[in-house]
Amino acid sequence: MKKYCAEFIGTLVLVLFGTGIAVVSGGNLVATALAFGLAIVSMAYVIGNVSGCHVNPAVSFAMWLSRKMSDKDFLWYVVAQVLGALAGTAILYLILSTTSIGTEALGANGYEVLSATNISLLGAIVTEVVLTCVFIYTILGVTSDEDKSSIAGIVIGLTLTFVHLIGIKLTGTSVNPARSLAPAIFLGGEALKQVWVFILAPLLGGALAAGLFKLLNVEEKKSSKKSR
Repeated sequence: MKKYCAEFIGTLVLVLFGTGIAVVSGGNLVATALAFGLAIVSMAYVIGNVSGCHVNPAVSFAMWLSRKMSDKDFLWYVVAQVLGALAGTAILYLILSTTSIGTEALGANGYEVLSATNISLLGAIVTEVVLTCVFIYTILGVTSDEDKSSIAGIVIGLTLTFVHLIGIKLTGTSVNPARSLAPAIFLGGEALKQVWVFILAPLLGGALAAGLFKLLNVEEKKSSKKSR
């Protein structure tokens, strides 16, 4: 139960501070990217030893495909992550409702009319698949090497920061279905209609990352063991 609670808290923090800073900073590129990255760094060193700090269904999906977690844990991790994201958005909504900013923007992802660059549907899918793949491939690599365990949180946080730097003006950067679903539910309308892209594409990116890691990294480890 502790690991599910940890995933709930970690996702809540990620969504509250990531989307919150995106909104209050007016979508400032660097501030938003750093917000998501630093949220991951802080949570990695707090709940990493409890749950692994997935705080992202796409990460859990990749771990499940890589046989690094059970069916039961995968299911409950996703439930905890979605509930955490909803809680984070609810807190942000409450805070913003007491300000002049209002609640019309909650950091939702989007394409075409909801994109700062009017990116197409295809462009949004490709962007999210590629960015998620890079992000999760990094996670799989750094968490599979015990020698890098002390810096894993920093590496993962910095990677999330740099994928946001390119993705924010394109799709708002999802790479996380729970992070996208929560604000879309609160906003409804076009954001909710488009959210399927930001659920499906990150999951595809996670699956691609798991496949690449198995193809390139796992085989390499086996070969190195045989050569000893």
